[in-house]
Amino acid sequence: MIRISLRTLRHHKGGFVASFIALFFGAAIVIGCGGLFETGLHKAAPPERLSAAPVVVTGDQRYPGTRRDMFVERITLDASAAGAIESVPGVTGTVSDVSFPVTVAGDDKQSGTGATGHGWSSAQLAPYELTEGEAPSGSGQAVLDARLAERTGLAPGQRVQFLFNGDAKSYEISGLVSGPGGSDTVFLSDEEAALATGRPGKVDAFGVLTEPGADVGQVADQVREAVDGQPAQVLTGDERGWAENPDIVAEGGKLITLASVFGGLSAMVTVFVVSSTLGLSIQQRQREMALLRAIGTTPAQLRRLILGETLFIAVIATALACIPGPRIGRFLLDAFASNGVVPDTIVFRAGGVPMIIGAGAAMITALGAAFIAARAAARTRPTEALAEATLQRRWFSGMRLVFALLCLGGGTALALVTANMDGPSAGSTATPAAMLWTAGFGLLGPGLAKMITAVLRGPVRAVSGLAGRLATLNAKERSSRMAGAVMPVMLATGLATALIYLQTTQSSGSEKAFDESLRADLVVTSVSGGLPLDTVDAVKALPGVEAASAQVSSLGFIEPAQPPEEDDEPEPTEMPLQGITPEGVDRTTAFRASDGSLDALRGETVALPTKSTGGHRLGDMVPMRMGDGGEVSLKLVATVESRRGYETALVPASLLVEHTDSGLVPQIMVSAAAGTDHAQLSRTLSALSEQHPGLRVSDRATLGAVYAEQDETQTWMSYLLLGMVVGYATIALVNTQVLATTERRREFMLQRLIGSTRRQVMQMMTVEAALVSVAGIVLGLLVAGLTLVPLSVSVLGSPMPDGSPWIFIGVITAACALTLATTLASTTIVLRSRPGDVVGVRE
Repeated sequence: MIRISLRTLRHHKGGFVASFIALFFGAAIVIGCGGLFETGLHKAAPPERLSAAPVVVTGDQRYPGTRRDMFVERITLDASAAGAIESVPGVTGTVSDVSFPVTVAGDDKQSGTGATGHGWSSAQLAPYELTEGEAPSGSGQAVLDARLAERTGLAPGQRVQFLFNGDAKSYEISGLVSGPGGSDTVFLSDEEAALATGRPGKVDAFGVLTEPGADVGQVADQVREAVDGQPAQVLTGDERGWAENPDIVAEGGKLITLASVFGGLSAMVTVFVVSSTLGLSIQQRQREMALLRAIGTTPAQLRRLILGETLFIAVIATALACIPGPRIGRFLLDAFASNGVVPDTIVFRAGGVPMIIGAGAAMITALGAAFIAARAAARTRPTEALAEATLQRRWFSGMRLVFALLCLGGGTALALVTANMDGPSAGSTATPAAMLWTAGFGLLGPGLAKMITAVLRGPVRAVSGLAGRLATLNAKERSSRMAGAVMPVMLATGLATALIYLQTTQSSGSEKAFDESLRADLVVTSVSGGLPLDTVDAVKALPGVEAASAQVSSLGFIEPAQPPEEDDEPEPTEMPLQGITPEGVDRTTAFRASDGSLDALRGETVALPTKSTGGHRLGDMVPMRMGDGGEVSLKLVATVESRRGYETALVPASLLVEHTDSGLVPQIMVSAAAGTDHAQLSRTLSALSEQHPGLRVSDRATLGAVYAEQDETQTWMSYLLLGMVVGYATIALVNTQVLATTERRREFMLQRLIGSTRRQVMQMMTVEAALVSVAGIVLGLLVAGLTLVPLSVSVLGSPMPDGSPWIFIGVITAACALTLATTLASTTIVLRSRPGDVVGVRE
């Protein structure tokens, strides 16, 4: 049968090409996502500034005892740990490294160029080389990366103002360097760098130098023993880059989630597309299957024939997909990095496992679809074979109904979960719900196609006459073929509508929550990244200011109430933290106390969201860990109502700034007194730039625009996902319509022989294309509606999703245009044959 199956390939090129295209693109996307998943597991980031150190010791960003929860602020180490590390055999010395944000002030002092400062001794770890001038020999001297100097127009001997720690200081450029690190690099003397960090006696990392020929792995193990008991991790190889950019540890894990969601959705679409395409191809060969059964072919032989044909196509398609697959993974990683979703220092690391998994998934998908199609064909009895080929009798089965009900039941369950989830998290269940609805309706496709055709039969015949009558009869008698053409339209329409409005609805919910929380008229920021906390008092004292409050953001954890069992990971409650000054919080933000008083937020206190108190009552001490891992016990003085999904704990700004990297206040929210002109108040506030160079004043509109710009990263990421998945679904739509049309050559030629003109055949196919479009769009919108209504209830509190109606119009128009264009183009090609050629046609 394998030999026969190979010989049949050339007689059914259309069906096999369609199956090949579906398998190739599906396998390539899954392989690319598999590579992205493995990259997220490795989180490989080859070091740049620390590349000369075989071993690097840095702070451990993980919550103690867990791998999932990460601290958002930098975990620092005691500088005194250098002695213990240097005592390890094979270690020749250590070099301390510190990093701190620096802004190279512009001419107007209201703008600047962001950079990162380090101590000069760490330059040897790259190594950096002086290209001009000399090293910083003392206070007031700095060395710049040559690329930064070129961009800012600076040269050795010139003076420049650096903004850091909320202050400005003048430096002389003593030299320029070149090296493998980032271009935005500034070196100060070690003493000044230690002061600039605001954390004297603390370091970010130690570069460990070893003897030539020393076993790096053994040295690393001994260093781990030397620093045992400290919040440190010892890194070698590509992991040393984690010390340069701690975000890799936390943000790199996003790749696993992104690859899982992206790859999982793509795999589900692949299963659906391949099954639909292959099933349609087999259905169109019923005459061939009937003849084989009539001449004595057994059901087992028929199954082997179909499986053999499919296996041959699947092997070629998946083998070729291994070529573009890793490139797709690299493209996705570069796209995520360039848009700030993940750090740009992560490198693509994918071996043979993603290829094996992607190819295996495609093979299993193809063979599973082929087995189902072969099982249906093999059930035909020889005495019914020819009748079965002429008229479709069996279009449904009990097993199909069972799986359809399971999918619809799963979609219903996920819809209920989505409606009751927190708004920001609702999308995580809405997307798989869309796929379950799609699968359920796809399994019920023949019945749904029959039902929609029956509803449209009267209007179609009234409008289109004989062409409509022929089209509706075709749809009625061959419901499986009709369903095979409708399903890709449903898939593309449903996914496009659901995923686009899912994103617009979530963005709208996020913007609504931001607008509701903002009560200030103006906001004071700084190009240096923050202002000293005492600036809040200076702002309050200005005329025209009714209230002012600091706003410091971080992320902490409420310690679990019960210690974990042995060998179990602790399960702390992640909690966004907002540092505020209580005097003006009620007039600059929407936070209001449900119980207790926000005026009591002084010293070591906290106000928790009403629904996230963890069982604590007013007056209780709440054990917490701050963003830098610091352990605190805070008195609960109030509870606050928060929008679901946006719960935030409030703490005094004076407490929180001590546990942030900068130690500064990023924003000061200001409310104007009644009757005060906002423009005049803005000028008054701007005068503070004399004492705080880099200070800026913005209005609410500017602040909202900045927030919307930050939200664009999530929007862009969602549209990339949408583009890949819907793009594949669109390919499947075109692929299936071409297959469904070109395989009807015999039918068209017979119509021509009995007197139909090309125009009449084209009119009939136009009506059929319209029927397919309408049926697919109706089912697609049903999928989208069942997905979006629960999401909108969760995010907006309303069943109506948010977004432009032009999105809906565009999706509908594109689906109709693609279906009509591919159907008519394929029909035109088929009609080029002469009617007499029907004698030689084989199906």
